[in-house]
Amino acid sequence: MLENDRLSAAVEVARDALIADGQYPGKHVASTVEGDCAVAHYFAADVPGYHGWQWCVVVAGAPDSDDVTVSEVALLPSNGALLAPSWVPWSERVRSGDLSPGDLLAAPADDPRLVPNQIDTGDEFRFESEQVDPDDIASVAGELGLGRKRVLSAQGRADTAQRWFDGDFGPRSEMALAARHQCASCGFYAPLAGSLRAAFGACTNEYAADGRIVSAEYGCGAHSDVPAPSGDGSPAFDAYDDGVVEIVADATTGA
Repeated sequence: MLENDRLSAAVEVARDALIADGQYPGKHVASTVEGDCAVAHYFAADVPGYHGWQWCVVVAGAPDSDDVTVSEVALLPSNGALLAPSWVPWSERVRSGDLSPGDLLAAPADDPRLVPNQIDTGDEFRFESEQVDPDDIASVAGELGLGRKRVLSAQGRADTAQRWFDGDFGPRSEMALAARHQCASCGFYAPLAGSLRAAFGACTNEYAADGRIVSAEYGCGAHSDVPAPSGDGSPAFDAYDDGVVEIVADATTGA
């Protein structure tokens, strides 16, 4: 008998190896030749949490020898087996809203959203001339980003603008599409400073998107130019007085 034929026939040797290891294999599923002197035997497995997996026992034998030895025992997935999802680095798993009080989330040194800026040495806001108001200079310097180690890059601004434009407070949102007015003309709209000023601002209406960054093209029903309802009824209907209803008997039923 050829070497691999002898090893392929060693099904019970492979089964006994599993039993000796405390396992209870099911029916023999298949045999696969792994080399000149090795064959892998597969058995059905009934292991909790491993649906669709199989036991694999590799048996080997030396040429010109009748001895069959067990080289390896493993639990392997078959087609359609239940598998754990692929591992994803934490930096790719973090989503907006995951940060909670006390958590630290450092921006990578090569974060494309940021670029290096002037390092704060404490000298930027010292003035020898009494004619210059330090508060005015500090305000301008702060708006330009002076004193911060890194500032928003052009890519960071573009990504932010696109994210806000496509978000719940952008011009394509359900609320904006149903609104008659846009935020750019609203008295509650406070434009941002810097390069994003033309397209975005903060809503200051406590009954609308209060404190949220909204697109200048966003809109809602609480715009400052929305006319107040007339009359004593709701904005859509006049008041209804049920005191003028006359109750009459139903001639067909006598009620």
